[in-house]
Amino acid sequence: MAMRANKIQSSKTAAIGELKEKIGASKDFVFTEYRGLTVEQLSALRKQLRAKNAEFHIVKNNFARIAFEELGFPKAVEPVLLGPTAVAFSRNEPNEVAKILVEFAKEAPLKVKGGLVDKEFYDQKAIDAFSRLPGRNQLIAMFMAGLKSPVQKLVYTLVALQEKKAAEGGAPAPAAEAQA
Repeated sequence: MAMRANKIQSSKTAAIGELKEKIGASKDFVFTEYRGLTVEQLSALRKQLRAKNAEFHIVKNNFARIAFEELGFPKAVEPVLLGPTAVAFSRNEPNEVAKILVEFAKEAPLKVKGGLVDKEFYDQKAIDAFSRLPGRNQLIAMFMAGLKSPVQKLVYTLVALQEKKAAEGGAPAPAAEAQA
């Protein structure tokens, strides 16, 4: 556990303030160890995360610990703030961000340490499992497809029934034609 100085320098206070702003602007966080990544790999990862409205920043562990603590986040985050740490700050789709990081870690020397999702701490295994879940937009699409399917089947059934009655010669006039 890091020691706290009695008097903090103004430059450090400013750095902690900036980090608190990033934390305040984000909803969820995934902590990683970035040791061994090249500049090109880091740039490619940041580009992928920006596409999902997320940012990836290298942080000083002590500053991050202070910032998270002052903003009322659980102390469970302290164990992941050891060694070289970078944080993915997610604004709206945390499992999409987790998915990018987990997939990227398969091909690069990136290690997912854990994360905070809705202020609840997830360890590395939980983040890995979380990354495999469908995202919010994907769940909405699945739900809408589920709603659409029965209505679509009903329409096809009604059309087939109307065609059958028309073929038998006793079909009633559709409502639109009856009013005309």
